[in-house]
Amino acid sequence: MSGRKVWLWSDLHIGHENIIKYENRPFKSIKEMEDFFIEEWKKINKNDIIINNGDFSFKFSKERVQNIIKNLPGYKILILGNHDKSKSVNWWQSVGFNEVYKYPIIFENFYILSHEPVYLNSHMPYVNIHGHLHSKNFESKQYVNISVENTNYKLVNFETIRENLRQEDKEIADYD
Repeated sequence: MSGRKVWLWSDLHIGHENIIKYENRPFKSIKEMEDFFIEEWKKINKNDIIINNGDFSFKFSKERVQNIIKNLPGYKILILGNHDKSKSVNWWQSVGFNEVYKYPIIFENFYILSHEPVYLNSHMPYVNIHGHLHSKNFESKQYVNISVENTNYKLVNFETIRENLRQEDKEIADYD
């Protein structure tokens, strides 16, 4: 992945009008929310990788999803969320995702990327980068919630996540 940045986010819920109310999102309409996410996505380089950790859209037609995705830059990866699983892996690939996963994936041999959090305990050396919880978070540094409610509705650079985790480890080591 040399020279390519990796961007992550989760739980866009494109087309889900009630999510604005349920999660108190700062958008006046579904169109305003969709336009914001599209403009945010357009900020990445065409060679970058964007990983959507699930719940990309909600009850949208194939044509509508395809029209959104085809005009967006980057190599597009989707980890299916609970709202995405009504469509097959092939369906998601046909609308423009380069890779689609039904289950969590291991990224860079250490990070578990998933839609819903996966079980980890303090004896496991992994970090779970997930969505699904929206504005709720676990206390453990082993979990990083990238639901858009936790990222100020913006993409997160993977290196930023990695650096934040390194900094937390350094602070703990300095304290001991």
